[in-house]
Formats: sequence, structure tokens, C-alpha cells
Amino acid sequence: MKTKITLTLIALFVFSFAQAQQEELAKKELRSAKGVTFEKGDMFVEGGISITTDGDNTTYGINPKFGYFLSDKIAVGGDLDFGGSDTDGGSESDFFGIGAFARLYFLELDSKRFKAYGDVGLGYGHSRVKTSVSDNTSNDIKANITLGLNYFFTKNFAATFVLADILTYNNASPEDGDSSNSFALNINLFNNIFAQPQFGLLYKFN
Repeated sequence: MKTKITLTLIALFVFSFAQAQQEELAKKELRSAKGVTFEKGDMFVEGGISITTDGDNTTYGINPKFGYFLSDKIAVGGDLDFGGSDTDGGSESDFFGIGAFARLYFLELDSKRFKAYGDVGLGYGHSRVKTSVSDNTSNDIKANITLGLNYFFTKNFAATFVLADILTYNNASPEDGDSSNSFALNINLFNNIFAQPQFGLLYKFN
């Protein structure tokens, strides 16, 4: 009788231990970024930061975004863009912009943790450049195609890296001057994300 009770207790202990281990594995899998996917109706907020130092000139920019998934690969949304620059010579500039974008995810690697995307954006911006002898403002219309990537380290959080502006069009209309247009196509140009940091975080939710 004692032997049966002992065996029963051991069996219960082993079952409880196995159940606890299974629940722990399930929790780890839930927290893991392995196999992360997008679905229609998912949303994300993303914050991008750009910092460039070139000699005496320092430029910074912040670019928060909100996106909504129309399918598992396509998202649309809006973004803000603001920042500025200054030099040791006393020149200062600042800018503010608002825009819309469409995003296509076209490549997945590393158990779907790594996701490459292309953004097509259109926006309006207002900038001001101030020096010791002048103070100029300008209104701009900008369109661009950008490549970037997300690397998910949990099911909801990812690091974002902006790799390159493949195409950029800009129409500038200064208040004291003639309008100008610029167009740049950079098929083979990829920014060094460590020399010129352009990074941020993405949070996915639904």
C-alpha cells in the first residue's frame, strides 16, 4: 500500500513538473520574436532618429510614424518630421514636416525576425535658416522612396534601420526667392548606419 502511494506521489510530481515546464516554454515562445507576422488590422508606432556630424556642422532629425496594416505585407500611415542644425559659425536652421506613406514588406529572414521594407512617402515641410545677416523661410513638397529594415527582438518590439533614399524629389519655395526643384536617384548608394546613425524603435499592436 505504501509503495502504491509513493509511486502515485512520484507520478503526480513528475506530471506537475512537466506541466510547469510546458507552460514556461509556452510563455517563452509567446515572448519570443520567432515567427512574428503581420495581419490586416495590426498597427504600429515607430520613432526614427537621425544624427549627422560633419566638421563644425551638427544636424539632427526625429521622425515619429503611425502605420496601419491593410494586409500582411502592406501598411499605410502618417508621419511627422522635425529637427534642425547648427554650426560653430552661428548659422542655425530648423524644420517641421507632415506627410503620408505606404510601406511594402518584401523580404523575411531569420525565422521572420528580420523584415526588409520599402517606403513611398509624400509630405509638406516648412524650414527656416538663420544667420548673422539673414533670416529665410521656405515651404517644401517632398516625395521619396526609402529602403529600411526591422529586426524583431520580441513579438511586439523591433529595431528599425533606415538604409537609403533610393529616390528623392523636392520642391522648395522660399519666401524671398525663386522656387527650385531637385531630383536624386541613388540606386547604388547605401548610408553607413554606424557612421551616420538613422535608427529607431517600432512597436506593433492590434
